[in-house]
Amino acid sequence: MELVRVLLVGADPLARGGVAALLASEPSVRVAGEAAPDGALRGAVRALVPEVAAFDVGMGEGFADAMSGTVAAGVPVVALLGSGSQAREALGAGARGLVLRGTPSARLAAALRAVAEGLWALDADIGEGLLHPAAPGGSSERLTPRELEFLGLLAEGLSNKAIADRLGITERTAKFHASSVLAKLGAENRAEAIVRAARLGLVAL
Repeated sequence: MELVRVLLVGADPLARGGVAALLASEPSVRVAGEAAPDGALRGAVRALVPEVAAFDVGMGEGFADAMSGTVAAGVPVVALLGSGSQAREALGAGARGLVLRGTPSARLAAALRAVAEGLWALDADIGEGLLHPAAPGGSSERLTPRELEFLGLLAEGLSNKAIADRLGITERTAKFHASSVLAKLGAENRAEAIVRAARLGLVAL
């Protein structure tokens, strides 16, 4: 079996090292190298010629721009998520594979191979929420603290750009939050999302 060359991408070098150690036992993939999602990423892609990237998202938010940069560099991405709530944002940023951090090495390797071959890979623990979303009315428990903050500003009538400025994020990331909030609330548009949120007691009109 031909080895799949993998580039490990992530802001935390310790996390990248952990993924490298995890994949070391897998005979079908080879870690070509590591890179932070910054200005040096494109150089690493040119030098290492990876077939797929394993992007460690971590537990935080605001990773969309960095992941989009990895995709723009010409490498398909498997995102290692800290929680399923990050799935939609990762998909919006261009990830073609989604697995949870701590997934067994064999499953991660399988996802990397599939994405390298042009397929999509979706961890079953994540896919349930994506393929079978909450019924209309949504659930406030599924909204992250950042999404609740975004929702409050949305209820004030602010645009994506204004919300991005208020939260100190990019407008692109604000758009990802908007899509995620609408999906979780089962709303077709912003106005409907605000009405549903008000009925759930998430915002005051």
